[in-house]
Amino acid sequence: MIENVLVNKNLSLKARITVKGVIAALTVALAVVLPQLVHIAAGASGGMTYLPMYLPVLLGGCLLGFRWGLGVGIASPLVSFAITSAMGSAMPAAARLPYMIAELAVWAAVSGLFSKKITENAWVAFPAVLIAAVSGRAVFVALAAIFSAVSPLDAATAWAQVQSGFIGLIAQAIVVPFIVIGLRALLVKNDGRA
Repeated sequence: MIENVLVNKNLSLKARITVKGVIAALTVALAVVLPQLVHIAAGASGGMTYLPMYLPVLLGGCLLGFRWGLGVGIASPLVSFAITSAMGSAMPAAARLPYMIAELAVWAAVSGLFSKKITENAWVAFPAVLIAAVSGRAVFVALAAIFSAVSPLDAATAWAQVQSGFIGLIAQAIVVPFIVIGLRALLVKNDGRA
């Protein structure tokens, strides 16, 4: 979505990369800060219930497209892990980190596949978020099943985590599309096409 707006404004490639880089960095920063706030407000189980890191990653995919979204999806848990490990309490936990990288990469990449369509019709954000969420959660459970022999996480545990995050998933399926719709309205209006 952002790419289309930037192209319509006739910005140079360098300027487009800079703008998308700043948005990606802000999205990753939000993916680090938001889980911390949720853990303060809702306790240790708040992350598994509300999936706070997933919201910025979904936004990154919808706004930035497949490639940049994929980068946000991979970078978010890595940056969070690096920063929170240095503070003494790694989030996500080291055992969960590879799964979260894969899952968030899928969430962001799949929602990013819809980015151009969202520019044309903002309501496409609803199926984009739902398809991304289902795809990412399915990859998480499948990876847990595949690597259960060498990991403390098995398919049953992964499925239990998916179930505990159902509230967060439903909330994001509603909230993220409305954020995207609002941002699209602002961007397209300022782009002179509305």
